Amino acid sequence: MAKETLNAFDMAQQQFDRVADLLHLDPPVREFLRWPMREFHFKIPVRMDDGNIRMFQGYRVQHNDARGPNKGGLRFHPSETVDSVRALATWMTWKCAVADIPLGGGKGGVIVDPSTLTNGEKERLVRGWVQQMWKNIGPRQDVPAPDVGTTPQMMGWMMDEYSKLVGEYTPGVITGKPVGGGGSLGRTEATGYGVIYTLREAFNRLGMDAKKSKVAIQGFGNVAQYAAIGFKEFLGGSVICVSYWDRNDRKPYTVSKESGFDPRFMQSITDQYGTIDKEKAAAAGYAIEDADAWLKKDVDVLIPAALEGQINAESVQWISPSVKIIAEGANGPTTPEADEVIREKGIFLIPDFLCNSGGVTVSYFESVQNDINYYWPKQEVLAKEDKILTKAFADVYEMAEVEHVYMRDAAYMVAIARVVKAMQLRGWI
Repeated sequence: MAKETLNAFDMAQQQFDRVADLLHLDPPVREFLRWPMREFHFKIPVRMDDGNIRMFQGYRVQHNDARGPNKGGLRFHPSETVDSVRALATWMTWKCAVADIPLGGGKGGVIVDPSTLTNGEKERLVRGWVQQMWKNIGPRQDVPAPDVGTTPQMMGWMMDEYSKLVGEYTPGVITGKPVGGGGSLGRTEATGYGVIYTLREAFNRLGMDAKKSKVAIQGFGNVAQYAAIGFKEFLGGSVICVSYWDRNDRKPYTVSKESGFDPRFMQSITDQYGTIDKEKAAAAGYAIEDADAWLKKDVDVLIPAALEGQINAESVQWISPSVKIIAEGANGPTTPEADEVIREKGIFLIPDFLCNSGGVTVSYFESVQNDINYYWPKQEVLAKEDKILTKAFADVYEMAEVEHVYMRDAAYMVAIARVVKAMQLRGWI
């Protein structure tokens, strides 16, 4: 994917500034919300399997906790930066607010390629992260969760380390834990299915027949996998392709099969890092194409579900005229420059912090279940998620219609207004 130079936090601030102007926010309020309230930068020493000590750079950013404890994932990625963590923490504030759940925004990161670590090294690294942060996280303070490069098992180790340090079993400190270890049923599918719930609402508003629709998806990690499954099994549409990062070849590919893409088969030949076994895919009749092919397909829907900044000033020009909807499964996949083109083309956009808010919604449910020590069946969890996301979509769509604004601006208007109201009620402003 060709990309312009991008700073994710600059992008998050540009998006915020645009809506701050529309809302005529007072300068002090605007400045307060443009920046995180707190940041933590630290080194994590880890003894590797060969006996050597290796230092890792870790981060935690707490953007705003006016509406409740900070909430957000912990990302392990070799290109992680403090600005990417700041951006993701900021988007988490808006994501929780637009879904109207009582949480604030946070995010964590470690600069590392987790696929290069053994299980033992990963365990020592996540326990080391908790050792650095345990005084500043907690069920009523800041609740981490899995993200790119981290897993439910890693969350279980983190919860265990925190519980040891505070001297009591505290499952609510971390969400995204394994089922049976304080985790919630439905959490694995939550973000991807949430994309589909909001997409279903868009189809209904636009009068489109989902069963006659085709989708191309970027990425094939957890979010993309369940978005693909949901698109086919819930909506009855056709998945044309997915793209993925091949950690063996160190390059991206697109895997396509217009005559009958099977998401569950593809999931069965994908490892925990989202790398598809392309030999098995090719043997099953799938075409292996270049990385950008997903964006050029003649489909009705695009779901970018990988990393930020993937639809940019150059790549937005590759989008087919057939595309009617872009559903942002990833955080920040579209740059402000690309947004302008999407507006001009009249493509309906479901913005990231609405579209992918299913994950944090079910993480909130996990915290509630941890608190009451009672766990709901999967279908109850997913039904509650569907209800919240359907309401969130309706709130944003109504704002867009009433104010005659782009859906991303409408989502920001809803979210920012809720955060500002909480700050006012608490006497901060």
